[in-house]
Amino acid sequence: MKTTRHLQALILLTLSLLLPVRALAAAPLVLVLTIDGPITPATQEYLGRGIRTAEQRQAEALILQLNTPGGAIDAMTGMTEEIRASTVPVVVYVTPRGAMAASAGSVITMAGHAAAMAPETIIGAASPVGSQGEDLGQTEQAKVTNAMAAMVTTLTERRGTQAVNLAKDMIENAKAVTASEARTAGLVDFIAADLNDLLKQLDGFSVQLASGPRTLHTAGAVTDSLPMSLIEQLLQFLIDPNIVFLLLAIGVQALLIELTHPGAWVPGFIGVASLALAAYGLGVLPVNWFGLIFIVAAFVLFILDIKAPTHGALTATGVVSFIVGALVLFNSSRTPQFQRVSIPLVIFVGGFIGAIFAFILGYALRAQRRPVITGQESLIGQIGIARTDLNPLGQVQAGSELWTAELAEGSGQIHKGDRVEVMAVDGLRLKVRKISKA
Repeated sequence: MKTTRHLQALILLTLSLLLPVRALAAAPLVLVLTIDGPITPATQEYLGRGIRTAEQRQAEALILQLNTPGGAIDAMTGMTEEIRASTVPVVVYVTPRGAMAASAGSVITMAGHAAAMAPETIIGAASPVGSQGEDLGQTEQAKVTNAMAAMVTTLTERRGTQAVNLAKDMIENAKAVTASEARTAGLVDFIAADLNDLLKQLDGFSVQLASGPRTLHTAGAVTDSLPMSLIEQLLQFLIDPNIVFLLLAIGVQALLIELTHPGAWVPGFIGVASLALAAYGLGVLPVNWFGLIFIVAAFVLFILDIKAPTHGALTATGVVSFIVGALVLFNSSRTPQFQRVSIPLVIFVGGFIGAIFAFILGYALRAQRRPVITGQESLIGQIGIARTDLNPLGQVQAGSELWTAELAEGSGQIHKGDRVEVMAVDGLRLKVRKISKA
């Protein structure tokens, strides 16, 4: 009996230790992604990877924390398709306070199986623009607007007529609303102060997946953040217009150094790598390619001023052309404000490059004015000593060498030991004149 009681106690102790582990293992998993910035191909890849990870780990839900001023329509469409095809419920949460889901971000929010906003956030202003950020023509504008209006209608019709009308107003009239206004219209499901508050409100909430309705169970859920990978962060970093501008400036200048100094492979490698990275950003950002002509013209002017010095006139023109080109390339009126390059940065880099080429120009001018110090021409103007009488031929020592010399035109008689000045070089013969003792 005593042995039996000990065995029962041991079993109870083992069960008491295992129960917390089993409870922890049974806790639902919620995967959390964060997008803070423009909608780009990198964010599309990030969301797709997050959904695949959530499906593999059998997560209860995926929460996408969103704060974006908008971005590329193609990336937005791809992200919308990823969300609607997901077998794991995707909850789009506009956060933190002061954040926005503008333009493409508003459509992504509508695409979520559930949508939430933090207090003091906004959503809307989703009127379509061209791939370069410009206003579309009348016919094209009507086509794209109608297509996007139809898209948001399908995404919000389950939310009621008021939500559909508000969504269409965001597309057609660029309307933006606050979190409370969006919640009142039914465009979003919750207003949540933070992630924990959102999980509490999601518990028991029913969402509609492609496979049918599903009730979320998020009480006591374990959250796991999935950050962007290094490659995704790099690609997102490269669509910053300030970074693209710097890479473009470094790349072109490095290639010009390589061309003017053949064999110095390091500048060439840096130039090619910088331009390759800049090309990715130029392919994603809305830019005016006419500005690229000004930038290339600026560097051509810099090189011309070195090869055919104009005392800085071409360098000054090149600096102006470089600054204008950068502003036209990234800061045209059709480019969204959040995708523009810093004007002080453009002016600083333009002035810095101009200063570098001005220094090179000054060095080149000094080199041209410097007396020749090699070859026979270097003897002209040197002072030597007559080693024999010159009548009219003789020998003089100049430049530590003994030369055959003759009297220059108009020179007086030269005797051995007289100081002479080299006036010209005729083959292997010097023409010299006598220097007075005074």
